Amino acid sequence: MIVHHVRGAVVGIVAVLGIVIGIVITVVYMGYAPMAADSAPSSMEANLAMKAVHAISERQMGEVTNPLPFTASNLAAGLKLYQQNCVICHGAADGKTSSIAAGFYVPSPQFAKNGTEDDPEGATYWKIHHGIRFSAMPAFMHSLKDQQIWRVTMFLKHMDHLPKPVDRAWKATKSVGGMDMATSPKMDMK
Repeated sequence: MIVHHVRGAVVGIVAVLGIVIGIVITVVYMGYAPMAADSAPSSMEANLAMKAVHAISERQMGEVTNPLPFTASNLAAGLKLYQQNCVICHGAADGKTSSIAAGFYVPSPQFAKNGTEDDPEGATYWKIHHGIRFSAMPAFMHSLKDQQIWRVTMFLKHMDHLPKPVDRAWKATKSVGGMDMATSPKMDMK
């Protein structure tokens, strides 16, 4: 008797799961799933995505610390790399969002406003090295050497407590292509 009830429960669970999966597939294939970059993600989608990124980066690299010595020259090199590769999406000390970053479906964090100082260094390294799927964050493992990624990681970890010369250079960094540049200039077409 109990085996019959357990079998019925399992069949019922499998049937419900099959129906739910069928509905999801139907919604996707009929074009009802929101895929435009300007559509807002659901709170569940945003929550799950962030939890997944934090979980994998901290699981794989969370305990790893930066192998480079903490020096002003490494911080300055990290800032220079950040200026060359990251400012367009993550902003500069002025905190302005670029016109490119304003259009990202998954908003890129603006580090002058919400930095990464409290994140484990290994997790920050992982995100820069591997990138983040379904976002605009590329995998820099193809364009930067490990030492360069660790320097950017060091800069991000300490961006709120930099040595004076590096801090002055950081504060002088301006965001690229700010929102005020998003309008087209008037052209005389005569």
